[in-house]
Amino acid sequence: MRTLNVALGNRSYPIHIGTGLLRDAGLIAPLLAQKRVAIVTNTAIAPLYLGPLRAALEASGITVVPVILPDGERYKTWQTLNLIFDALIENRCERRTTLIALGGGVVGDMTGFAAATWQRGAPFIQMPTTLLAQVDSSVGGKTAINHPQGKNMIGAFYQPRAVLADLDSLKTLPERELKAGIAEVIKHGLIRDAGFFAWLEANMDALLGRDPAALEHAVLRSCEIKSEIVALDEQEQDVRALLNFGHTFGHAIEAGIGYGDWLHGEAIGAGMVMAADLSQQLGLLAAADVSRIERLIERAGLPVAGPNFPRERYLEHMALDKKTRDGASRFVVLECLGSARLQTGVAVDMVGGVLARRVA
Repeated sequence: MRTLNVALGNRSYPIHIGTGLLRDAGLIAPLLAQKRVAIVTNTAIAPLYLGPLRAALEASGITVVPVILPDGERYKTWQTLNLIFDALIENRCERRTTLIALGGGVVGDMTGFAAATWQRGAPFIQMPTTLLAQVDSSVGGKTAINHPQGKNMIGAFYQPRAVLADLDSLKTLPERELKAGIAEVIKHGLIRDAGFFAWLEANMDALLGRDPAALEHAVLRSCEIKSEIVALDEQEQDVRALLNFGHTFGHAIEAGIGYGDWLHGEAIGAGMVMAADLSQQLGLLAAADVSRIERLIERAGLPVAGPNFPRERYLEHMALDKKTRDGASRFVVLECLGSARLQTGVAVDMVGGVLARRVA
């Protein structure tokens, strides 16, 4: 097991990365304020991992309240969130009852938001079971639900007590979900570490083949990069926004086509190509680097063009982006491989040109 630390003062917490963590109650028990937890998961993950985790906890004398949600991005709503609160109320859970998020990004985001608001704040632990959640969404304390007009528009910054990333769970991950997770791994290299991007170019086949050493390195380095950025800017006032490279376009794809039709990582794959194109049009990124980015995303089995819906709908959803400040859109762009910055004052016609070239 490898352990990193997210350095946030009295809100600091560990990220444990290894195998067999879902069966290790010893990592969880010391974090609990009471010997009772609510495990929030979904209909896809529960048959695989709820049983082993529950058995390990109950063998340690910890009472478990299971909460099983429907599976999918389309259920990241107020209605589904209330299912968590219903279960907590029915089982007389208290403020000191720890919520455990067992699943991918949707489960993690919703469980964290529930914890942030349950009796004005209950502890929670992230146990991500998808690559995307292990390398990105479980780290940093972003919690949210979607609004029909915008992704993750309603939420809170609320840090977990720990993140336990069990690499064994990636063995059962569907192929499409694996590829979606690789999108966020590529993003980390693009914004912060050109050497890691080059490593991904050399090891993409190993990642797609689920080579254990390659997956461990990808998760570890991604978590290192994200932890460093979160420690600098917990509530995304400045540098943390760089983690949204490709997301202004990607979130517009998700909202515009309908949540769940494209996986988040698929939308981010196409969104990163669009953001790289924009970087080139701004005179920042070399054309050869845009080609390298597009080739790697395509090798990962991800879309490199957005879905074909009207440009006006793209622009409408992009105007709701959470990086918008004082009514002005801000884009994350690349100065070169491994270095990103926020860019204001991007002309609508320039964005429209990117959409004209990069929509299928």
